[in-house]
Amino acid sequence: MTDDQILAILQRRQNEAGIDWKNGRVSGAVYHGGEELVNLTNQAYAMFNLTNPLHPGVFPGLRRLEAEVVRMVLDLHNANDECCGTTTSGGTESIIMAVRAHVVWARQERGIENPNIVVPVTAHAAFDKAAEYFNIGITHIPVDDKSQRVDLKAMRRAINSETILIVGSSVTFPHGAADDLEALSKMAIKYKVGFHIDSCLGSFIMPFLKEAGFPEVVCDFRLPGVTSISCDTHKYGFAPKGTSIVMYNSKNMRHYQYFTISTWPGGIYASPTIAGSRSGAVIAGCWAAMTKMGREGYLQQCKDIVGCRIKIQKAIEQIPELFVVGEPVSTVVAFSSHKPVGIYGVMDEMKKRGWDINPLQFPAALHIACTRLTVPVADEFIRDLKESVKMVKANPDNYNKGSKAVYGFASTVPDTTIVDEVAQGFIDALYAA
Repeated sequence: MTDDQILAILQRRQNEAGIDWKNGRVSGAVYHGGEELVNLTNQAYAMFNLTNPLHPGVFPGLRRLEAEVVRMVLDLHNANDECCGTTTSGGTESIIMAVRAHVVWARQERGIENPNIVVPVTAHAAFDKAAEYFNIGITHIPVDDKSQRVDLKAMRRAINSETILIVGSSVTFPHGAADDLEALSKMAIKYKVGFHIDSCLGSFIMPFLKEAGFPEVVCDFRLPGVTSISCDTHKYGFAPKGTSIVMYNSKNMRHYQYFTISTWPGGIYASPTIAGSRSGAVIAGCWAAMTKMGREGYLQQCKDIVGCRIKIQKAIEQIPELFVVGEPVSTVVAFSSHKPVGIYGVMDEMKKRGWDINPLQFPAALHIACTRLTVPVADEFIRDLKESVKMVKANPDNYNKGSKAVYGFASTVPDTTIVDEVAQGFIDALYAA
């Protein structure tokens, strides 16, 4: 095919019908820093398109960019000189790497051969993925019904002699709540276990809350029990997708993340993360986004986006049929409904109006993760939400199929392997050419 033919096909693929994310009709998903910033990061991406940080001798300038990105994120999290980190491909890899580091640390320094981690039920599913990958135990701790913060007493009871890591979120994906991180820090110190703060979703919002005029949540290295933190640059940092940072309280802990082999015939091999070869382009794009935005840019985005969440939350609290789930502190607000209004029916009605919002379960709810694109359409969201609730309330029996059937089944079926098989089939379908 010619270049023009290839580009024409790509253009058609780009324009295939989907959710109108450019006009803010999607929850989260697209973390857009504005057209000017996108143009800049695209240029940075193109400049470093062929680079690979696996070869620092070939690309020394890329090595500097990566180190500076990590340093900037560390500074946001009140890191001291001993703190350090690496880039990763996203929040999931940051979490997996943090778990790996603690597994190796516990094996080598504490002699623990059958480790377990203790996490809130609301912690990101990447912790379950890490537990499966590394064949370690994982205990899920319930959260308070009102606040959606982890039950500290239950967390404390779950820690045993083979526990290597406890987890807190800032903020949780489902409800946008922040666990009691100060209490968890003290708990980690008392029981001599690692403590990971997952701030992938909070990322470049949480460090600016106080300065932006919102209640502060301390979620950084000021908490003495913290041993690792994950923070996504490709969410509210507005960097290209495929960039995140995992941070540690010491270089010694970071060493446990690395993989090295000195006996390979191909030479001495060492890599900081799962991947060997990595894209230098996304690192350059990340550096460009962060240096362009600067503290003032991120501060303003915090004011605008958290302000948008508060506006939507207040509107939800004024709709008698709905109620907010949890105590949101950042950009996410979750909500459910009183009978006879079914919350998944509300989701289906919102979908008819062009909105793609996240369904939740245990309990049944929806959430919207506000972004820069949500800010100018918040009034439209509120209007359509009110209309959707009105429609479901008037005809509740009309919504027993659709999303309610799927999520109602998934949350009540006794054998969850059936749900797993359906999910696997969905992934298979994604690869059907």
